[in-house]
Amino acid sequence: MTNVWGVHNDRFNIELVDDGFISVGYDEMNRSLGEVDFEREALKSALTAAMPDEKPRAIAGWAGVLLRFGAEMAEGDVIVAPYRPDSTINIGVVTGPYEFHAAEPTHRHRRKVRWERLGVSRTVFTQPALYEIGSLLTVFGIRKHPQEFLAVLHAGSEDQFEEAVSQVATPEVVSEAAAADEPRASRIDRHTRDFVLEALKSDLSHREFEDFTADLLRAMGYQARVTQYSQDGGVDIIAHRDPLGVEPPLIKVQCKHLTGTIGAPDVQQLVGTLGHNELSLFVTLGAYSRDAQAIERVRPTLRLINGEELVDLVLRHYTDLSQKWRLRIPLTPVLVVDDSAGQ
Repeated sequence: MTNVWGVHNDRFNIELVDDGFISVGYDEMNRSLGEVDFEREALKSALTAAMPDEKPRAIAGWAGVLLRFGAEMAEGDVIVAPYRPDSTINIGVVTGPYEFHAAEPTHRHRRKVRWERLGVSRTVFTQPALYEIGSLLTVFGIRKHPQEFLAVLHAGSEDQFEEAVSQVATPEVVSEAAAADEPRASRIDRHTRDFVLEALKSDLSHREFEDFTADLLRAMGYQARVTQYSQDGGVDIIAHRDPLGVEPPLIKVQCKHLTGTIGAPDVQQLVGTLGHNELSLFVTLGAYSRDAQAIERVRPTLRLINGEELVDLVLRHYTDLSQKWRLRIPLTPVLVVDDSAGQ
């Protein structure tokens, strides 16, 4: 039976994708887990020696993480690795045993992985499945909803992801969202972000997404107007700081009401519309390919906004949005118990 593992790595980056591995941090422990025979008490002793100021409770938890990563995880198992910067999910298959790379400054504890799905939108999965991968643990078994991630792994193409998940997500699974575990600040925050992203995706048409983006820019202090639909030449919104719109710089905005990955050709099309002293902004619900991000790095007049960054802007400027959109995305401010309570 194939095990499905969730792995949280705050340092998940292009290096892991290019070199084909997953790591778990704990680089302070500068020795191979094999030297302590993957035994819990020995791991606790080694971690205590490496991090003497840490609490015993934390040490015990980390020993469990390293034990799962080094000994329990096996070749052929599936890795589900959320990526926080753009709030997407990466899925791969373990292809090798535990490795220790002593000469590396980071990512010393590794497993070889063949990455199969990169940048999958969170909106593909049900809320209970998203709750499960929101675990506070660095490495954890996905026991309740592994079929959703396996369905995406084995789906033919990106446009088949949602259909594949819908076939394995029974009504009982979908209704499980109402019986989630105890609320935590991080879970409530993630649920709110998922709700906003899903509302922008499912409750708005392509045209409405352009109207919403223009209104969000107004809430941020810009003047903004939507261009004529379907005849915009790749420019959906014209924005500027000047109330009359006659002073530079002019900002040309393109909106893609998609949760997939935007490639370089779409970004280059927007850049190609720029005249002298003009800026450009690309807004999408999904993510951007590496080639698209490379264009942004060499063009200071271009800014790419992904789905997670768009949700950040919505939450930050929510009270300044028009009532029309606040009724479509109903939110209310609350105080919640911090995750650190009781630790």
